[in-house]
Amino acid sequence: MQFAWGYAPALIIEAAVRNGFFDALATQPMSARELVHATGASERGVIAVMDALIGFALAARDREGRYVLTAESDSFLVSSRPGSLGGFFSHVSRDLIPAWLSLTECVRTGAPAKQVNAQQEGAEFFRDFVEALFPLGYHAALALARSLALPKNAPIRILDIAAGSGVWSIGFAQTYPQARVAAVDWDAVIPVTQRVVARHGLSERYDYIAGDILDVNFGSGYDVAVLGHILHSEGDERSKELLRKVFNALKPGGTIAIAEFLINDDRAGPPQALTFSVNMLVNTQLGRAFTFAEMNRWLQEAGFQEGKPLDVPAPSLIVATKPA
Repeated sequence: MQFAWGYAPALIIEAAVRNGFFDALATQPMSARELVHATGASERGVIAVMDALIGFALAARDREGRYVLTAESDSFLVSSRPGSLGGFFSHVSRDLIPAWLSLTECVRTGAPAKQVNAQQEGAEFFRDFVEALFPLGYHAALALARSLALPKNAPIRILDIAAGSGVWSIGFAQTYPQARVAAVDWDAVIPVTQRVVARHGLSERYDYIAGDILDVNFGSGYDVAVLGHILHSEGDERSKELLRKVFNALKPGGTIAIAEFLINDDRAGPPQALTFSVNMLVNTQLGRAFTFAEMNRWLQEAGFQEGKPLDVPAPSLIVATKPA
């Protein structure tokens, strides 16, 4: 029965985000009637959703019976917080659930409900969504940048492939003052990257390459290339081709860093990665989640030394080096 009602928590959280409940309660505890006045929602709706959030431990009542936020909802669902995931939940009913409702047909035919890796459809999808993903990758990006221990006072070049919000390269640019970034993405997504980069005060250190990641010229001589959650949408052959292209773009001794939802080698877990692989069935022509063994083999076939996982706050990060 928990699985049968599994869609409900995400939609309840989304309703609270869209109606401003978390933002209102971040200012002070409120009764149901006060929350109605602050947000314009119905009293019936406030009580139903807020009581459910108490059941999820995302809200509580104080001694006066007023609604208050918990530490988790205050940190991750208030829009002004740097770690806010509210934008992700706002995307659930608009973009994710409509496609997933076609899952039975996708399983029967092997064809997706939509193709977010196709430029025309995908550019619009990611343009409206990638900024909401920034908090999910930011701390992992900082941890990745620090773990590579590059020279702090020497010029370094970073290639950010399918940059989206720019989160993975922003971590490098903030860690290494002499870093210069080339961000690659579709024409429609680049303005989003530029906006987020500008918000972090890094515009003068970024260059942009607009187009499909397998068609454009990356250039060469990069110290680091980052593929932040892109290979799962590309399928096996495009992923292999992209790894070979990245190998040629790196300088000898350069590093490739790959963020992914990795499936265990026995393909029995973890549940999030296995679910995400079904998400690729629904939303891409050939995409899926990979195992570490698969990706490590592809890296070595492309010419990299054996890859290794990094223990950072992210689903999975793999780094590998081009031989010096």
